[in-house]
Amino acid sequence: MAFITIKKKTVIIALAIVLALVAVAATAASVITSTRADNGITIVIDAGHGGADGGVVGVSTGTKESDINLSISKYLMKHLQKNGYNVVLTRSDAGAVNGGIKYSKREDMRARKNAVRAAAPDLVVSVHCNSYPVSSVKGAQVFFATSALGEKFASTVQSYFNEVLNEKPRKAAVGDYYILNCTEYPSILCECGFLSSPAEENLLITASYQEKVAYTIYTAINSVFYSQTNGNG
Repeated sequence: MAFITIKKKTVIIALAIVLALVAVAATAASVITSTRADNGITIVIDAGHGGADGGVVGVSTGTKESDINLSISKYLMKHLQKNGYNVVLTRSDAGAVNGGIKYSKREDMRARKNAVRAAAPDLVVSVHCNSYPVSSVKGAQVFFATSALGEKFASTVQSYFNEVLNEKPRKAAVGDYYILNCTEYPSILCECGFLSSPAEENLLITASYQEKVAYTIYTAINSVFYSQTNGNG
């Protein structure tokens, strides 16, 4: 199996090169799954919220979390697909996962669970943004359930977040979230920053930073799969 791996110390340089070369336009909303599965690995990307549930909103611009989550998810899908991963999105547009006229949180979450089960993935990555009453709180953080493999992915992504995105390091933590616990597949939830922080919101609403976040997640999870394949995991 062929992988592209990038060591932690070269992530910042790699990001600068990639972000200078790639377009920042969002991937077409109609694309749901990859047509490539060169390395035999399937990843479900769950863009948090959607439809009537916009999630938290930016303190300065009022931008909905759901829109940022979707954009980051599509950039992440692009990088994964380019490098041979089979990708499934739980939602590919601004609507809720379960569709329909009347929104139901319970039905929406059940639809996400069904999408994960149908894909039988090697990893689930749920993408979110955070909020806190104190506007000075910033930083991206990763949560996982109790599985050792989920913790491995979460700790690695957190390490890359600390290297590339965070001014102060954070630790990956156990999270009691439905998407992490609803199936047996290794799952992580990435809180990509705080929309309650004006400074971080101003970054998160830009396409260039959204792709930077996505590429950071990609390089981290790719490094874990690479190490597993080469007997270093």
